[in-house]
Amino acid sequence: MEMNLKPQKADTTIFEGEGGGYYAWTAANTPVVVEAAIGAGRLVLQPQGFALPHYADANKIGYVIQGSCTVGLILPERPEEKVLIIEKGDAILCPTGSVTWWFNGGDSDVTIIFLGETSQSYTPGLFDYFFLTGALGILRGFSTEFIAKAYDLNHEQSKHLVESQANALVVKIDADIVSRLPHKCNCKKEEYVVNLDTDTESETDTERVGLSPKLVRLEAEAVLDPYYSTAHQVMYVTKGGGRIQIVGLNGARVLDEVVEEGHLIVVPKFFVAALMASDKGMECLCVSTSPRPLTKKIGGNKSAYKALSSSVLEVALNVSPEFVKNIKS
Repeated sequence: MEMNLKPQKADTTIFEGEGGGYYAWTAANTPVVVEAAIGAGRLVLQPQGFALPHYADANKIGYVIQGSCTVGLILPERPEEKVLIIEKGDAILCPTGSVTWWFNGGDSDVTIIFLGETSQSYTPGLFDYFFLTGALGILRGFSTEFIAKAYDLNHEQSKHLVESQANALVVKIDADIVSRLPHKCNCKKEEYVVNLDTDTESETDTERVGLSPKLVRLEAEAVLDPYYSTAHQVMYVTKGGGRIQIVGLNGARVLDEVVEEGHLIVVPKFFVAALMASDKGMECLCVSTSPRPLTKKIGGNKSAYKALSSSVLEVALNVSPEFVKNIKS
């Protein structure tokens, strides 16, 4: 199994405008996103930036790296709109087919990283978005006759409905409209959002998106002991940096790279990964493509080596009982 696991920063600008932009990791420079059926994107909203209502063909999790924003969420099985205020450290669940909009009502930029699984996407390795409005809006594909009948409008009203919003993806809202937008939560936030900075035992049901998020923090020059998982994992370095090594089939080292803020790394299932932070420490968002991934440490106090009986370890390593005692201690 050969994969190009080299860490990469977002390589494609999908959209950039006055209100913000959206950037993605694509197969061109990060082929592993296709091979592992992973999707990754970064949304930046400038003050008064508004991401037009849309839905996607993949389950994903949005993690707020900086700032806070208002999110509108309509799940496929529910008719009502849920309004949520999310902030730095929050991870929001975005099930496939759910309609969302995003608004930055603050004074500084908001950055949100989206990570997810794309095995059912039209474009492997990418989240395909369908917009309800704007230059890429789905209604633009229908004839005026169909629009008029569906919405009980005349010809001119139908054209106005479809063509009045000429922008795409992200727009900047005029100040007089901002106050009229929803700006308070109208539901239990913990049903849809988990704060990875503070929540140790979240009640958020991640099974609805088939993903599992966690935040890994390493102090300066600290090491995350070698471990493997039963699911693919995608990591995004949110702060600091360091070094990562990954070992795959037949004990072959498949990656040994320096990583820094903004890098995306994919760790294939059952491959063994270890992280070492730089002198500035390191923080990583890690999303597994399973709601309940099983992980096992190969190093540290809870490692498989620690659990193996001494005599078995002595034979397996071909070492003395004294050496085994040192390892287990």
